[in-house]
Amino acid sequence: MASASSTLVFFSLLAIPFAVVQIAMAGDPDIVSDFLIPPNATTFDGSFFTFTGMRALVGAQPPSALKVSKASAAEFPALIGQSVSYAVLQFPAGTTNPPHVHPRSAELLFLADGSLQVGFVDTTNKLFTQTLQAGDMFIFPKGLVHFQYNADAQNTALAISAFGSASAGTVSHPTTGLFATSIDDNILVLAFKTDVATIQALKAGLAPKNI
Repeated sequence: MASASSTLVFFSLLAIPFAVVQIAMAGDPDIVSDFLIPPNATTFDGSFFTFTGMRALVGAQPPSALKVSKASAAEFPALIGQSVSYAVLQFPAGTTNPPHVHPRSAELLFLADGSLQVGFVDTTNKLFTQTLQAGDMFIFPKGLVHFQYNADAQNTALAISAFGSASAGTVSHPTTGLFATSIDDNILVLAFKTDVATIQALKAGLAPKNI
């Protein structure tokens, strides 16, 4: 039976990302021009609207750890004011993108290759999970804690995420505060309105891997 202190720790840690979201839940501001040109831009032609940063992924060897390649306002200034950005997520076998939040945008994930277990927790602490196959899409609502897990011990997975913000932001939730803890499974089951099998799968996915 879990102690009362464990229960208190769990709910205290769960509240962290929602507190952050309440502070940072602001979308991209509207602009009054077609696009914005940074003051330090040296050239302004078709190349300004072109991002070549993903070329390095083509034909490259799979990474040994989770790799997230972003095309956001920081990497691609032409996105400023356009309320859109992308990320490519490469999952080696058995790896996890731990619980995190995007405070300024929902995330629409397209699974291009492999399989992924995904999920998010809503504001009533209900956990929604799904196993995706290549070709599937999944939406993570704006500002909610979510994760992705490649449970396949042999094969990699590749996903592409679209965001409705040029700078969606990422607030990582300490993995020690959710599923990768010694908190009793039954407490997690009640908190997330799910079952023991799901909780144990999430704990397995968030456990440290020797990769």
